[in-house]
Amino acid sequence: MIDRKIWTTHPASTSDDPHSGFFGDGWNNATPMGNGSLGAMVYGDPIHDTIQLNEETIWGGDDKLERMNPKAKGSWRKVRELLSEGRIKEAEELTKSDLFSIRADPRWYDTAGFVWFDYKHTDYSAYRRMLELDSAVCYVNYRADGHSYEREYLVSAPDKVIAIHHNCPDGRFINLCADFTKRDGNYESIELCENGILIYAKEPENGCRYCILAATDSDGCVIYNEKGFDVYDASYLTVYITIRSTYHADDITEWCNRVIENVLESNYQSVKHRHIQDYRYWFTRCYLEIDGENRSHIPTDERIVQSGKEQDNSLIGLYFDFARYLLISCSRPGTLPANLQGIWNKDRYPAWGSKYTININAQMNYWPAEVMGLSELHMPLIEHLKTMLPRGQKMAKEMYGLDGFVAHHNTDIFGDCAPVDYWMPATIWPMGAAWICTHIKTHYDYTGDKAFLKEYLPILKESCLFFTQYLFEHNGKLITGPSVSPENMYIHTSGESGCMCNGPAMDSQILNDLFSDTVYIAKLLGEEDELTDKVSEMLEKLPKPSIGKHGNIMEWIEDYDETEIGHRHISHLFGLYPSAQFTYEATPELMTAARATLERRLAHGGGHTGWSRAWIINMWARLRDGEKAGENVNALLCRSTYPNMFDKHPPFQIDGNFGGGAGIAEMLLQSQNGSIVLLPALPKAWPSGRFTGFKARGGVSVDLEWSDGMVQKAVLHNEQSRAFSVQVPEGCVLKYGNKTLSGVGTVAFAEGESGDIVIERE
Repeated sequence: MIDRKIWTTHPASTSDDPHSGFFGDGWNNATPMGNGSLGAMVYGDPIHDTIQLNEETIWGGDDKLERMNPKAKGSWRKVRELLSEGRIKEAEELTKSDLFSIRADPRWYDTAGFVWFDYKHTDYSAYRRMLELDSAVCYVNYRADGHSYEREYLVSAPDKVIAIHHNCPDGRFINLCADFTKRDGNYESIELCENGILIYAKEPENGCRYCILAATDSDGCVIYNEKGFDVYDASYLTVYITIRSTYHADDITEWCNRVIENVLESNYQSVKHRHIQDYRYWFTRCYLEIDGENRSHIPTDERIVQSGKEQDNSLIGLYFDFARYLLISCSRPGTLPANLQGIWNKDRYPAWGSKYTININAQMNYWPAEVMGLSELHMPLIEHLKTMLPRGQKMAKEMYGLDGFVAHHNTDIFGDCAPVDYWMPATIWPMGAAWICTHIKTHYDYTGDKAFLKEYLPILKESCLFFTQYLFEHNGKLITGPSVSPENMYIHTSGESGCMCNGPAMDSQILNDLFSDTVYIAKLLGEEDELTDKVSEMLEKLPKPSIGKHGNIMEWIEDYDETEIGHRHISHLFGLYPSAQFTYEATPELMTAARATLERRLAHGGGHTGWSRAWIINMWARLRDGEKAGENVNALLCRSTYPNMFDKHPPFQIDGNFGGGAGIAEMLLQSQNGSIVLLPALPKAWPSGRFTGFKARGGVSVDLEWSDGMVQKAVLHNEQSRAFSVQVPEGCVLKYGNKTLSGVGTVAFAEGESGDIVIERE
């Protein structure tokens, strides 16, 4: 069994001084923990410890903010005309004045602040902080004043608390003071209550009000005061913290008291047991081990640094497990979607508002969910479409004068769909909701849940309805406009450079999936109508991907050069991944052009952000180039990973973690277009290993062992009896029931067939 531990010999610095050395950037060394809605960053300092708090609904601003520019309805078609005439600067000037929102940004995700613990130590030694990924418990051990001390940290979903448990195994007492008052202008008051101490705060611009309740369970003397509490001579101590905001309801104090009363009636070991049992329900669903030198005796932060020089396969497996850990910790059924930082944010006004950036980042957060067997954790993103829908319908009507549902490149806790930012390369892009809508079919492909499809088909139709009215004809094809190719710029034949355009390739590729999905689902459910008939007709008139003068996939409707050849966005390869419009079987010329596109991007500095590198891994995997995919996994680790394994944009963005996890899985198992492929992009540096519980489209669960770079045995558990095919590797034999099929080739299974399929080396 592999060692699923992330550990270090350093506490995270509380100074957050970027000049204090490798281990000085405290937050990016701290340990992230969460239960889907409640988050904590554990610094683990023996003397001056810090816990940074988050709760997913603590956002500045309220749901009454209206930002749409009233001039937009009369101007967007004029912008389209100017773009068609090649008058780029005029089009962009009109966009600034008439299409950009009257306020650039909607709401923003905020931190719940810090808790400070001062311990009565003068010095310490033998320090170790360790996060166990298979239990979601963080352990801190050290010696001070001649004694051993232990702390345990967890964030429980069943009990809805952050728990910090202290113990001194050799009989020394624990003494500390806790301070909750080092807060900024959002702070309202601190009050004592029967269960502990209450801290109240109010978000700016009529944002939510929230309550933090902290309580203790100890055999020592605990004295609460106007700052927090002091603990004297305790042989054990557990601190419980819970948080609630008025986003849910107004009874925040009562809610917090009920939660704390429940845990105080229990004991820490029971809380820990319930937490681990709940967490392992999710975490044990799949398993991956890539054989290689066992380097778990080296601190993880040091291994990250060394990974640029030495192949570390167990670190790659650890990264994959960390992605699973993060998804379980920040996206649970009934929670909000994971935002740009999951649920972990230390800043009052974080980069990009820590919102949902839906021109790739929010979608990337959920790329690994299905293959990791975590389908239910995909639902918060899909369910957010329901929150967005009424605002997106209003945006379609008031901004464009059209029917249906539209969102641009950002949304937030209240489903804002108006253009965000005053940034020409990204702001006016009407494809955000459409891209999320493609996740509906993806979820069905893995789960086979027709009741789910029936629930979400109306949203798909609303998105399609907008585009049936928004698309316009150009050279016999239907294209979007005005739009952008996120977030790139091109050089027009006139010599002007620009961002705004008509008909970028990514838009047509997204619409190909949106229209195809909607027609397929409507037919499957027997809910075809005039709209789906129209969508089916328009689907045939969408532009197909074109190959440009560099042998690459064209990014725009014309074969323009980009101003930044190594741009981080590679939007025109949407059809390669996450879509599956490019395949070796059906479009080999597009696969060749996709490779040329990637090579050109990387030759000019592409992949310099963590999430972009993660996307590139997935694309090399789809191109079935294990060596290139493996090189980029290593680059992600050594160049774009912080010491605590968070993804480095920089700053931290969680999408790189999730995209990287998805890419590792994509190298080992693919199932697009109904065909399951085993080890499609295995690097030579991963000669042997095994995985269990990986999911393929069609509801098939796959267990596989490989050595010498070849499949030794795979078992495909056909649980849903849906149609699919499997590619049998060379030198293997397939066994199904009484059937035995040998030789390289594709074996099809019809709907209604079920049971285990075994593929073994002959």
